[in-house]
Amino acid sequence: MASSNALARALSTRNSQLFFSGSMVAWTGLWMQRIAVSWLAWELTGSAFWVGMVAFCDLAPAVLISPLAGAMADRVDRVKLAMWTQVAIAVQSVAVAGLTFSGHMTITLLLVLEVCGGIAASFAQPARQTLMPGIVARADLPAAVAANSLCFAVARFIGPAIAGPVIAIWGVVPAIAGNAVGYMFACLTIYLLRVDPKERRGHPVSKSLGAEVVEGLRYAARHPGLGPLLLYAALGALMLRGVQEILPPFVERLFGRGAESLAILTACFGVGALVTGLWVASRGRLEGVVRLAVFGALAQAIATAGFVATGYFPLGMLCAALIGGFASMHGISVQTLLQSATDPVYRGRMLSLWGLITRAFPALGALALGAAGELFGLQWPTLVAVAVFLGVFAWGMTRLRRMEAALEGTPASPGGETGRS
Repeated sequence: MASSNALARALSTRNSQLFFSGSMVAWTGLWMQRIAVSWLAWELTGSAFWVGMVAFCDLAPAVLISPLAGAMADRVDRVKLAMWTQVAIAVQSVAVAGLTFSGHMTITLLLVLEVCGGIAASFAQPARQTLMPGIVARADLPAAVAANSLCFAVARFIGPAIAGPVIAIWGVVPAIAGNAVGYMFACLTIYLLRVDPKERRGHPVSKSLGAEVVEGLRYAARHPGLGPLLLYAALGALMLRGVQEILPPFVERLFGRGAESLAILTACFGVGALVTGLWVASRGRLEGVVRLAVFGALAQAIATAGFVATGYFPLGMLCAALIGGFASMHGISVQTLLQSATDPVYRGRMLSLWGLITRAFPALGALALGAAGELFGLQWPTLVAVAVFLGVFAWGMTRLRRMEAALEGTPASPGGETGRS
């Protein structure tokens, strides 16, 4: 009962209702655009490599931008940063929709625009997430993190469910334009938030931006729990997320289907994420979260192997739901640990590293999988990646107890020491 009360409290305030409704609408638009852009790249080129390259250009800017974005979020007005970056995302969507509608879109222009969108998204992610402690009480933070991920999961279901029929009937332009509308709404909700000044702004500026980036990286590397957790998550994203980023070739080559089936599979990912996210949110406690993060990625790997091993679409739908569910378990768990175990001074930088992991490493995985898929087909490269991840899981198990001791307690001090609550 207490756990359900925590989730209810996390969603009960005016601030949280504004924040999460904005997230839901924006991410619904995001998934509409992702489906549409992925299908557009496939229509323009018919190449798995170029579909992977489009995903890479959207996600890869996080490699350079995320550490800087996290440092920025730790030192500037986070509300204004979130607002303006979301405006930039909306402008990028308008540009993609306009060029496509006018018939001037090429794969080169699409790549350039996806890089621009990726840069804006890399700044928006830590700016939004660092506002969360100012929206809910610390005791309700795990439930709020879960609620944030639930919004993403619901959007991942609704967005493709809308995008599939829209693309089939009217083409990709309306689906892409929907993202612009969603992010402008999210910008308005951020403007209406009433955030405590100490949570709205980061720490006073005393060092250069570059020095603070380095300081954040050192904090993560020296932390006995955050360092191994982030490395495990990064390797998992690299090995396992590529399938989700380049779905169109799988839909056509593995299952022999079109855009509507692409939307169905993406929605299956979202349904699985929603179910698992509700369960994780209902736990309402920090104990055992490290194990959920580690074993969730293992289960995701097994489901990924099942997905590529079959050409039977109903089984593919089931495996997609399992992939989405276990990926959600892993992602919510990692975010909860980052929010709860990180010293507040470093929160923006740690969340930006998570943004880097969820954007740059899937991009690298998608690019590698797309290139390998042109040479060897899509099944064997994916199965090899799953096999490699099993070694990563074995390494993670050797660090499990140390991560539990460091992360399921009180936040670490700047020196990297942790205390038990």
